[in-house]
Amino acid sequence: MLNIFFSKTYNSVLLTLVLIAMVVSLGAYTNMTLKQADRSDLPMPSITVTGKGEVKAVPDIAQFSFSVLAEDSDAIKAQELSGTAINEIVAYLKESGIAEKDIKTANYSLAPKYKYEPTPCVTIGYCPPGDQVVDGFEVSQTITVKVRATDKAGVILAGIGEKGATNISSLDFTIDDPDTLMAEARQLAINDARTQAKKLAADLGVRLGHLLSYSENQPNYPVPFYGKAMLEAVSADASFSGPELPVGENKITSNVSLTFELR
Repeated sequence: MLNIFFSKTYNSVLLTLVLIAMVVSLGAYTNMTLKQADRSDLPMPSITVTGKGEVKAVPDIAQFSFSVLAEDSDAIKAQELSGTAINEIVAYLKESGIAEKDIKTANYSLAPKYKYEPTPCVTIGYCPPGDQVVDGFEVSQTITVKVRATDKAGVILAGIGEKGATNISSLDFTIDDPDTLMAEARQLAINDARTQAKKLAADLGVRLGHLLSYSENQPNYPVPFYGKAMLEAVSADASFSGPELPVGENKITSNVSLTFELR
């Protein structure tokens, strides 16, 4: 009997201890879960820095545009006049070393010209409006040219003016393939941003973590611009041997923004 009594008592005590252990474990797990949930609701600490990179290069091409205007009472004749003038200028450009791929038509238009013919007055003090009638046709063609030998740009401008080109404009010196320079400027900007991020993290007494986001402003590379008045003066003076056109130096700029996790 005594053995049975002690056996039941032992089992009861053991069961009680097991239940207490389960309750304690469950409470600890619940507390840890709540703490983790509280942490997950907190924003991740981070810093955002900006970097700038610049690359300078001497332009390797000159670009400009010119137009040819032709007028005639007959549309076909106006087109023929325009075509003859354009062909003469294009031939001169090719003789000057400009490749065919660097001569491109940017715009071509054929439009009638109008004038008003007065209508006889039918009564004293009242005259009806005049009639709009066709008074010929005008053809306009605009060509863009890319000059790879930039030192010849001034001579070529003077030459096409002598051949009858009008409205010579939009001259600029630029980089034919800026992608490599743009990538170099971007890398410099990223390096600059990383350097600033490391310094800021050290000042705050923390460590940089993973990169969280990256953004880049559109790279820009301003180019020299030459006034329309100067270029029209070139086309007006056929005896002009060609202006001295300084090529200058172009600057490509990249701006980036990096956001890092803090640890």
